[in-house]
Amino acid sequence: MKKYIICVCVLVVLAVMGWYIYYGLGVYVDLHPDVPSATFMKADGDTIYMMRDGAYQPFEIRGVDLGVGMPGEWATDFAIDQQTYLRWFGYIHQLGANTIRVYTILHDDFYNAFYAYNTQREQAGEEPLWLLHGLWVDDYSHNSHKDIYDEGLLPEMIQDGKTIIDILHGNRFLLGWDGDGGGFYRHDVSRWTLGYILGVEWEASLVTYTNQMHYDKTSYQGRYMATTPEASPFETALAKLGDELIAYETQRYKQQRLVAFSNWPTTDPFRYSLVTTTYRFKNATINVEHIQPTQAFISGYFASYHVYPYFPDYLQTEIEARQYTQDGLERIFGENQVGAIQHRIALLNAPSPHDYLTDGDYYDAQGRLNTYYAYLKALNNFHTIPVVISEYGVTTGRGRAQIDENTGRNQGFVTEDQQGQYLIECYQDIMNAGSAGSCLFSWQDEWFKRTWNTLHAVDLLNTPYWSDYQTNEQFYGLLTFDPGSEQSVCYVDGDPGEWGEEDLVWSGQGLKLSMKYDEKFLYFYGEGFDPDSQTLYIPLDTSPNTGSTYCQNYQIGFERPCDFVAVVDGEADSRVMVQERYEVLKSTYWESYYVDDPYIDPPERDSPVFVNIDLAMKLGEIVPRQDISQPMGQTYETGKLRYGNANPDSPQFDSLADFMFTENGVEIRLPWQLLNFSNPSEMMVHDDYYAHYGIEDIQIEEMYVGAALEGAQGRLRMASVALEGWGKDVTYHERLKQSYYILQQYWAEHPLSYGKEG
Repeated sequence: MKKYIICVCVLVVLAVMGWYIYYGLGVYVDLHPDVPSATFMKADGDTIYMMRDGAYQPFEIRGVDLGVGMPGEWATDFAIDQQTYLRWFGYIHQLGANTIRVYTILHDDFYNAFYAYNTQREQAGEEPLWLLHGLWVDDYSHNSHKDIYDEGLLPEMIQDGKTIIDILHGNRFLLGWDGDGGGFYRHDVSRWTLGYILGVEWEASLVTYTNQMHYDKTSYQGRYMATTPEASPFETALAKLGDELIAYETQRYKQQRLVAFSNWPTTDPFRYSLVTTTYRFKNATINVEHIQPTQAFISGYFASYHVYPYFPDYLQTEIEARQYTQDGLERIFGENQVGAIQHRIALLNAPSPHDYLTDGDYYDAQGRLNTYYAYLKALNNFHTIPVVISEYGVTTGRGRAQIDENTGRNQGFVTEDQQGQYLIECYQDIMNAGSAGSCLFSWQDEWFKRTWNTLHAVDLLNTPYWSDYQTNEQFYGLLTFDPGSEQSVCYVDGDPGEWGEEDLVWSGQGLKLSMKYDEKFLYFYGEGFDPDSQTLYIPLDTSPNTGSTYCQNYQIGFERPCDFVAVVDGEADSRVMVQERYEVLKSTYWESYYVDDPYIDPPERDSPVFVNIDLAMKLGEIVPRQDISQPMGQTYETGKLRYGNANPDSPQFDSLADFMFTENGVEIRLPWQLLNFSNPSEMMVHDDYYAHYGIEDIQIEEMYVGAALEGAQGRLRMASVALEGWGKDVTYHERLKQSYYILQQYWAEHPLSYGKEG
């Protein structure tokens, strides 16, 4: 009996070990080495094809990039459940898209939902959703001391790529370590997988460092991919990556599918003028034409780019650079520096985008000067393989970081209606330029994101727990998350019906002020004045260590030091002002905008001067001037308030509206960061910048508010309002943006054709 038990235990242990070796480690034995590989996708020339009805037919990738963020969760929490994915897949299909792109290994909920959704679609005789799968590289490895040949990069990418292939074929188990998803991947979804986009938006520093450290690695000959004689060491590493993964799927699963390497303008295959190279830091190239498929790779190879209309707009910079002569550049930079930069450009051994453009290519179908379209045209004219723009988008965030000089498709401060129209225009530019497909970024808004011109102002360890409307990076989605389980606590729409006595926080001299807040805004309702003829001032005291008891701009006194004054002065001239010592732009970016160093001679603690609230846009001119005592950065006034109806259910809905008048008052909503809250979920605000030589946070339990009309005398009484954070317990509800319906209508009018060409 003992022997029997021992034998059974041994067999169980061996079975478990075998199961783990096969499903956990991906070890396999090829029992059918002579079986030929198959593919249902091919790329030829500038076109991608799909096998349908026994023949390869043209296929347009019309996709949506799907992130992993949810309110209250980090990306690495993989918090989206199967039912949510199923619901979203339906929305995406109804939008008119045919493809989803994901960036990394997700939890098994995604693949289970994808399998269930497509199985149901096929059983109903309907078109499934297709998948482009990415291969992610973590930020540390990408921005550290490593080059791509380091053990933590190329070998890990190859292993992760093999894991992805196993996952898509339903043959993997993962514990979810190292920031990846996890679970039992038991469903084969490979038949709906178009291909792989390998890598990320590579930093130029990593590319350059790799090329310098491994200057002798310029050749790779694999069975499925090989380099040309012009290949760089970085491109050689990519060739090895692609070849290894194609080989793995070919040998283990007898299948092949499309392959691309992620790229973006920062490492595009072109060289530019000295001005563009210097200002835009264009110091590296990745040319995937230096990586060629062999005849054994029967599927296809395409070029993948992330291209947005506003940054980096190299061709616009090229136009602006024409004003500088060689002599002028030498006077500005110095002859030696000009020579050094030109030598660096020559070392790139790259063509100019202008070699692939005509004068007419700079103008789009509307006849506008459009450098975005021209850049897309240059990419398509340059490549001998299909080009897919796998990221393009416009954000509806209130904050703005970049401007599209020619078409207004800016990075931020764009309404939901404008987002829809701009996405259509981007899509038209992409397809008119000859691209084989596109994926818009992104499906959903993501609260955890940050933007370069606001990241200094927020607590980066707690960004998922509030919706920061000033951080434009959070609002690229077609699906947004509004605060509140079913609806928000307030909608600024001119209807005061949602305000009650319990919201009243201050009253006096015939005025009343009510207040409430949620995960995105502070809301105010001021009543008892004539919006057509009177100006309302709402002083706000948030920080206990800053502020002034007098605002000389409007000649108003307060009983306690105030940090901000919201000025409601008609539809066109209302704004929030900040006491000059509490101005975050000056404390952080003074070199770019102010002549004097404020830390040497800081504003007085009780200065009566209140200034506009500006947001950084550019930190300097394209070419530095010799007179460096005059900063040349660009800003815009983010404290200026926009009039309109902010209720999504209104036909007049304006997603950027900050305030709207009622019969005898005004409703206002102010984003938290505009008032220097770094983390409202815990009620953290900026402390005195000049007491800490920079931004330090302090927690508050109350703020003080008041109200006054123009000409008010004496010191205005202020009322305390208790503030309680919500910690990590956020509320939200989904809402499809107006842009979703606008794009849906356009794509319905331009349906995808799955029939034979012609």
